[in-house]
Amino acid sequence: MDMWPLVLLFVQLCFCAGYEGSGQYVYGDDEDWYSRRYKGTPWCAPIKVKHGDARCRTPRGEQYKNVMGTRCKIHCKQGYEAQNTEVVCMASKHWSSNYACREIRCPKLNMPVNGGYKCSDGSYFNSRCEFFCSPGYSLKGQKTATCQHNKEWSGAVPTCVDIDPPKIKCPNVKDKWAEPGKLTARVTWDSPEGVDTADGILTDVILKGKPSKSDFPEGLHKMSYTVFDRAGNKGSCRFNVRVRVRRCSPLFAPDNGYMKCDSDKDNYGANCEFSCTGGYELQGSAARVCQHGLTWSGADTTCAPMNINVGVRTAAALLDQFYEKRRLLIISAPTAANHNYRFQMTNLQHAQCGLDLRHVTVIEVVGIYPTQVGRIRHRLLPPGLALQLRLLLQIPQRSFQMVLVDKQGMDKQRYPFPITAAELFTTIDTFPIRKDEMVLQQEAGQTCQS
Repeated sequence: MDMWPLVLLFVQLCFCAGYEGSGQYVYGDDEDWYSRRYKGTPWCAPIKVKHGDARCRTPRGEQYKNVMGTRCKIHCKQGYEAQNTEVVCMASKHWSSNYACREIRCPKLNMPVNGGYKCSDGSYFNSRCEFFCSPGYSLKGQKTATCQHNKEWSGAVPTCVDIDPPKIKCPNVKDKWAEPGKLTARVTWDSPEGVDTADGILTDVILKGKPSKSDFPEGLHKMSYTVFDRAGNKGSCRFNVRVRVRRCSPLFAPDNGYMKCDSDKDNYGANCEFSCTGGYELQGSAARVCQHGLTWSGADTTCAPMNINVGVRTAAALLDQFYEKRRLLIISAPTAANHNYRFQMTNLQHAQCGLDLRHVTVIEVVGIYPTQVGRIRHRLLPPGLALQLRLLLQIPQRSFQMVLVDKQGMDKQRYPFPITAAELFTTIDTFPIRKDEMVLQQEAGQTCQS
């Protein structure tokens, strides 16, 4: 077969078009000509961006995103930056510039004097560096700094300052008794000297409290000395001065009452006044004084239940005696043999302390008019008064019912069946006034042990 026609054709093609990739083109660097000549043909290497992506746009919407003339915008993920944000596929079959995503890096941090730092990932993006100081120094400034997207650290480098304080030892002062007829005592001690661990120079010594050879009142007095060095560091020590006063035996508030004393309650000359809670009357001395012989004047004080007048003509007059003094629990039953009535009374029989603590007076109304009977503890109510009480509070005669009335005379709760003392106490303890009573009783130590 004759090969010359093929050879001539090959030479002609090479002469007209040049070798692909040789850099020699008969038409020069006319990219538009090549774009038309190789339309839709992949030309540059496929673009791949590590740690990012490329968004490319071809000249005529070709299928391949690496044809000649393709423009790609480079986007890097957080923590990286593009060397060039846009590249173009050139006639040379190369992209116009480097498009790699490089990790963001902040400038190297300065080392704080008398300290250092430790970073989670060097100076690269999001690396967190923690600063520290040598022993005896403390950081002044931010404790950490983080490399940010703008190649800057989130905070400035802190400084390390001298914090080693001077030392001082306080005196040991024994307890002092007040002089006869006085509430003070003179206390004396030797003033201490401080020691600086650095240059040995102290600038000031300050005493907090009265100086030595002063008269101190009764009680515990917290004292302190503070010394300063030239760096502004301070050292301190504390000591106590206690002065005691001879006293009478302590008095306590009576049950269902309160006690208010002047001075310190039980020292010589102290005066204590007594009062009772609502529904109780004071018996004994209303005021007592701690005398020279360390005994109290007067007689013991007690608070007895109030004397209730059951001879009033109306139920309203009966209830007015309890206004702002006592809460009422009216228990009504058709007969004394009523099962609910017997169960309820048995349950409350062992809860008298809790009832007294909550200022509750129980009124029983048993029977059907005209044979009904009412009573407050051991005091009987006339049948007519018991009937009025039922009518006033709208309590049925032929069934069991309990009514809880607060100190303002308000009908707070009705029970058609028996309840436990615990349930009753829980309800009463939610009343606003009761919460204030609980605070006073707690301060006075009034509680029920059972």
